[in-house]
Amino acid sequence: MSLHPPMKTRLAKLLLWTLLGLTGFCLGAALIFAAVNRTLPTHSQTVEQLTEADLARLDEALHLRRSLGEAIWPGWGEADIPILLYNESYAFLTGLDAPAAGWVKVPDTQQRGEAWAPVEGLHFHSQPVYRQAVQNADRVIGAFTVQVGDRWIATLGTRPWSEVSFYRGFREEIPPILREVFPYPLVWKLLMGNTAQYISALLHESFHAYQGMLLPQKLADAELSARLESEYPWESSQAGWQAELDALASAAQSEYRQEQLALACRFLQLRQQRRSAPDFTPAFIAYERQREWLEGLAKYAELSILLAAARSPDYRPSTELASLDKDFKGYTGLDRFYQAQLSEVRRLGGRSEETRFYYAGMAQAVLLDRFNPAWKPLAMQDGIYLEDILTDSLKEFTTCP
Repeated sequence: MSLHPPMKTRLAKLLLWTLLGLTGFCLGAALIFAAVNRTLPTHSQTVEQLTEADLARLDEALHLRRSLGEAIWPGWGEADIPILLYNESYAFLTGLDAPAAGWVKVPDTQQRGEAWAPVEGLHFHSQPVYRQAVQNADRVIGAFTVQVGDRWIATLGTRPWSEVSFYRGFREEIPPILREVFPYPLVWKLLMGNTAQYISALLHESFHAYQGMLLPQKLADAELSARLESEYPWESSQAGWQAELDALASAAQSEYRQEQLALACRFLQLRQQRRSAPDFTPAFIAYERQREWLEGLAKYAELSILLAAARSPDYRPSTELASLDKDFKGYTGLDRFYQAQLSEVRRLGGRSEETRFYYAGMAQAVLLDRFNPAWKPLAMQDGIYLEDILTDSLKEFTTCP
């Protein structure tokens, strides 16, 4: 049945007003974001000192690791791991008395920096806080682990500098036409704006320091393998990776043992098929295995300890941090965040970046917790990687095709 002219007119007006409304909404949102973006911080408010909030976040990270870390990974919770925080002008070293001069950025062997000087009147857990001036700390130190003398140190930007640095880096990735109106604060809140997630990032880097303490050469080799990122066939392997990650995510999220086993076998089978492509070299295979061990295990540690804090009836986070940092709400609700991170595994097949190794390694570790409670010491041996342990663990329960 055709529409009568008056009905056509009313429909046209409705569509026009709807289009105008959406256009107005988008324009209004763009103007709001443009105004908000002009107020974003461009530098740390406090540069020459660690603030009380910085020290409280450090204290909570240490408290969380020592309280629950041993259950996540034996040895990690009790390990003595100093932490270095940096901003745009200074690096601050905590948890280490009378440190050797400078640092070595792993896996580089170049000695950087100068002697550490104690910050007058500033202590952390009864030890002096040391500092030295550093330019381009995101590059010459970075979020990872460094060595100061023979000690392995976890490194990360202060929370205020991490926010500033995030805005700067993200802005460079946005097309010029969108830079002024992009909702940077919303993306920051989603990825790192929650203080509990910042604390988990500190623990992620502390796990790297722990890997270095136990297996310095394995860590160095895994970090050096990142040179292959620009050569890796991200696009040509995308379809295979997507099928592989779908199976892996489904296995990690399944509540049924037989389904978990079948999907884990499927994951390994799809991985073998993908790697059989003519252009897929042994170097690329080693690259995947090493990065999943290095970053996947650290991702597993950071998410597992957040989940343990969310579920533990006995763990009590720092009340001082809650009073100093309005973004710290404890760990309530992070159970949902953990499940969302498992779901994220299947979304990474189409992204041409190393993030897929973080999540693929993490999901394999989740499966190993179910299939082989004794797997963790095996992972801290030379020449053994997550898929090796998973393959052997499945043999106890099923025969994979």
